[in-house]
Amino acid sequence: MHKTSTFIMKKNISGLLSFFIALAALTALMACGEKKFHVTGHVGQAKDSVLYFENMALDGIHVLDSVKLDEKGSFDFEGRAPEAPDFFRLRIAGQVINLSVDSTETIRVSADYPTMSTRYKIEGSKNCEMIKMLAIKQTELQKQVNDIIDNPTLGIRATEDSIAGIVEAYKRHIVREFVYKEPMKAYAYFALFQNIMIGNDTRMIFNPQRFAKDVKAFAAVATSWDTFFPGSLRGQNLHNITIEGIKDKRIEETRRQELTVSADKVGMANLIDVSLVDNRGATRTLSQLEGKVVLFDFHVFASKDSHKRIMLLRELYNKYHDRGLEIYQISLDNDEHFWKTQTEALPWISVRDDGTRTQAYLSAAPGVPCSFIIDRNNEVVMGPRQITNLDADIARYLK
Repeated sequence: MHKTSTFIMKKNISGLLSFFIALAALTALMACGEKKFHVTGHVGQAKDSVLYFENMALDGIHVLDSVKLDEKGSFDFEGRAPEAPDFFRLRIAGQVINLSVDSTETIRVSADYPTMSTRYKIEGSKNCEMIKMLAIKQTELQKQVNDIIDNPTLGIRATEDSIAGIVEAYKRHIVREFVYKEPMKAYAYFALFQNIMIGNDTRMIFNPQRFAKDVKAFAAVATSWDTFFPGSLRGQNLHNITIEGIKDKRIEETRRQELTVSADKVGMANLIDVSLVDNRGATRTLSQLEGKVVLFDFHVFASKDSHKRIMLLRELYNKYHDRGLEIYQISLDNDEHFWKTQTEALPWISVRDDGTRTQAYLSAAPGVPCSFIIDRNNEVVMGPRQITNLDADIARYLK
């Protein structure tokens, strides 16, 4: 009896041991299957310094790992491969190297302290190479700003004008070479969030709350990220910034000048007025619809699903027109005759534009067709990305 029990016990222990070995092997296999990225390299002349590897998340900076460097200065960090581009940095004290990671790449960095922020070499990532170029250009811009501030011959107004001039030139270059060329890239996103110091004040170089052109740049990157990285948090963040920029009153003042819209044509709050000729030859002005709820719609009648959308708008118009709904529809069709033929029987306002006079609205839209809702006070209250149910959203403002 004792021998049998001992045998059974040994057999059970053997079984459990086999189970745990198999479990450990499975866990190791799963860990090996996890996609990871690597950041390796060395920082010279930094013995005993602590090198931090940090994630530049939307909610703040998070330390992921760190190492105390020896004489060689070697380091090797790894992390889980992101589903959409993410941003990281290597840091010793105030010296920073900015990085982006798309997937499972291995990024190699070599630098010397304390000049690592700009004088570093990078391999394995075009995005990181472009971010390095941006960092160098930003440093050069900051030096120019400091030189202007330190110039004793310039008064306050001349200093401000000089700084504004070089910043505007910088922005034109960055937008042309780093944002619009490949707006779906991580470095295009990074370019939009650079800043400079003016005295003790940190200022965003691109500020969509002040400048219409900056909203357009944000919208371009947001739209691209929507296509290539749908649902990503950074893409959503770009959309939110774009919409807020459009709604901000200060940007409308800038737009009035940039779009050469005279003051008497500008409606209330955040509305940029539009005045175009309709399909019957009459000039129709958006601000003259004050007192009505307006579905401000952009459409292409030559598109495949045009008929389906027009039927939807007919239903909404028939349902709510008597309660104060008006539709102001802008066709972006190239063929004027075709547009007039397609809109002849439509009961609402139908005008046509090539997009140049309505760019401020189109820059915030993910594509066409799209709509904005304008309330009875001539205020744009909902944009294309905020409208989830046209019927319910219109009805809300008709009350």
